[in-house]
Amino acid sequence: MFDSAQPDFDWTNPEVGDEFERVLRFWLARGVDGFRVDVAHGMVKQPGLPDWDGEQVMVEGGNRGPMWDQDGVHDIYRRWHRILAEYGDDRMMVAEAWLKPERVARYIRPDEMQQAFNFDYMIAHWDAVELRTIIDRSLAITGNVGATTTWVMSNHDGVRHASRLGLSNPGARPQKIGIGDEQPDEALGLRRARAIIMLTLALPGSAYLYQGEELGLPDHTSMPDRYRQDPAFHRTGGEDGGRDGCRVPLPWRAEARPSVSTTAASAGCRNRTTPTTPSIVSSTSRIRRSAYISGCSNCAAIITLARANWRGRRARVKTLVLTNGDVHVVLNLGDAPVALPATPVLAQSQPDAVSDAMLAGNAAVWLRAT
Repeated sequence: MFDSAQPDFDWTNPEVGDEFERVLRFWLARGVDGFRVDVAHGMVKQPGLPDWDGEQVMVEGGNRGPMWDQDGVHDIYRRWHRILAEYGDDRMMVAEAWLKPERVARYIRPDEMQQAFNFDYMIAHWDAVELRTIIDRSLAITGNVGATTTWVMSNHDGVRHASRLGLSNPGARPQKIGIGDEQPDEALGLRRARAIIMLTLALPGSAYLYQGEELGLPDHTSMPDRYRQDPAFHRTGGEDGGRDGCRVPLPWRAEARPSVSTTAASAGCRNRTTPTTPSIVSSTSRIRRSAYISGCSNCAAIITLARANWRGRRARVKTLVLTNGDVHVVLNLGDAPVALPATPVLAQSQPDAVSDAMLAGNAAVWLRAT
């Protein structure tokens, strides 16, 4: 469905299911923790393979088309669930399914997958009411099926949030940002990216971080088209902008010469080996794993939290407040400072985020809950 070089398996043939069982067992026997299932809603076709009008839009709870979100996919995942269960209770599957949340919830029922990526949260704008609505809705929908909610800010299919949040419409989801497009305010985008990650890591559920996200890496927003490699870009003659900007290699050394694969800023300032790289992920993750957060399991990549006591202040729609266990989170989505309670600061999104019991604009703080 995405490239003529990729095989499209016929899941009505029992041999296909048996072969994939052998593949799963091959890796499970070697100790893998689980599987990310790409396009999890696209495995099964509508009987009779009816013609398709070419539209792929979100309507009536799912993607339109005879290849999306067919009931037969759930039989596949129930079988896979039983296979994983034979290897212990800590193996898992996560669904990549671009569907409305109510439809995604069907993939994480108790006898299917354990988690699914929360794309509504990923594409949210820098807006307090929108974020509050998505968070509450996500927790309610996943709670109805007894599953863990996930939180995703960036991935390999869209502009990184450190760049999206620096646009004039912060959080808008352009397919790409390239030469001739609006260029983000990189400093503002990074500031907001550091703030939103503090909210994300405090939310009840599991946090998924895209490579480089812990460094605040931006997209490559000035890549000449001649360097683009995304098959979708070439297949459509450039009409599909391609996803190369978010897929450039992770910069590893501060002294590395900037190339087409990265921006000068990310190569010279934010990379894996720069000692002064301002990373809040490690510090907040340590707090998540400590007694400050209730119900937290000690995991490196996916950390499950207990359900939080959430308070959204609609009267002050630029501010979101969340309490989870012993951590009290304040996210200021406005430009003006807001007052803070007089409690100890555990972590802040910027060195200058908190001053004189005030939280600066576009910043976040973790406080010790009283």
